[in-house]
Amino acid sequence: MAEVVKVFKKTSPNGKVTAYLGRRDFVDHLTHTAPISGAILVDDDYLKGRKVFAKVTITFRYGREEDEVMGLHFTKEYELVTAEITPKADDAQLSAVQTQLIEKLGASARPFSVALPENAPASVTLEPGDGDSDKPLGVLYELMFFVGESEEENPHRQNSVAFSVRKVQFAPSKHDNSRPYTMVSRTFTLAPGHLNLEIALNQDIYLHGQPVETIIKVVNKSKRTVKSVVAQVIQHVEVTMTNSHFSRVVASIESREGCPITPDSTLERSIELKPLASNMRRFGVALDGRVKDMDANLASSTVAPTGKDIEDALGIIVSYSVRMKLLCGAISGNLSAEVPFKLMHPDPEAQAAKPEETFEVTEFSSIRRGKSVDEVDEED
Repeated sequence: MAEVVKVFKKTSPNGKVTAYLGRRDFVDHLTHTAPISGAILVDDDYLKGRKVFAKVTITFRYGREEDEVMGLHFTKEYELVTAEITPKADDAQLSAVQTQLIEKLGASARPFSVALPENAPASVTLEPGDGDSDKPLGVLYELMFFVGESEEENPHRQNSVAFSVRKVQFAPSKHDNSRPYTMVSRTFTLAPGHLNLEIALNQDIYLHGQPVETIIKVVNKSKRTVKSVVAQVIQHVEVTMTNSHFSRVVASIESREGCPITPDSTLERSIELKPLASNMRRFGVALDGRVKDMDANLASSTVAPTGKDIEDALGIIVSYSVRMKLLCGAISGNLSAEVPFKLMHPDPEAQAAKPEETFEVTEFSSIRRGKSVDEVDEED
């Protein structure tokens, strides 16, 4: 049975320029970043010697618009790419989607392929909290096509088309799949003995929606009693624009199974946690920049290519860890430990070969988050 592949379509307000995207994501495979490709349909009679250009802009918004006072701005916008859409390329250079689009649209269609610079940051948006903001916080990309005399020309809304796009990272197809592990121990004031906690995960990379299974072992050689165990998944966020760090709990459970753990006793068990964006409505939780609320995921872990330091990454750096707490009471205190792991999407290119594909064109404006680009422009 043929698989349906969506092709995203949008037309300029004057109806003269129509863009078709095979996908809305720049995909970072660590070794390279795959470009966004598709086709532009524009009549030669309308161009009249002008050219079609593609422009990619990135916006860093690290503060709410309503907090911008006395000339203070919490946003920075950069133009990453501006390129002319060249004449029709050789068929050998076209993807399957582009080939079918060109055959369907005719000679007025021009294929394109737009790539990002190597160090461009991944798309991440931050949960605005209870009061939704008109402009989301985070790292946002826009891909625009416009008609003009030169690339320096300011695009006119009437003959331009803009898409919200993302840069995403997928889990590497080959990795050592090590098992994160840690052990901590503590003693108590005026009490002999010690309390040991061991934490182990069964893998290093988990996929979105997959439960994170944690195996814990508690050896109580102290005179204190462990009353309960708290398990949490912590999302760590670093905003490089402001050099700020913060953490959010994205999954949590308190369990008394196997408790109390009395002196000279041992507990060994597994605890499952499932970090999901649908569970969280807290300011600052990092999401993956989906254009629709309903299919938003927690932001994927930021991964650096081999030989590069994650500290050199730009934008918003996201990481995850499992935290375990042994609660021994207000007087005795607690014992806690963390182990890091990665939360990512699988790489579609690493999956098995797909069946024959058919194509379905979707109007892009109908799936924009809240409002289309045209509607936002009209309000501006």
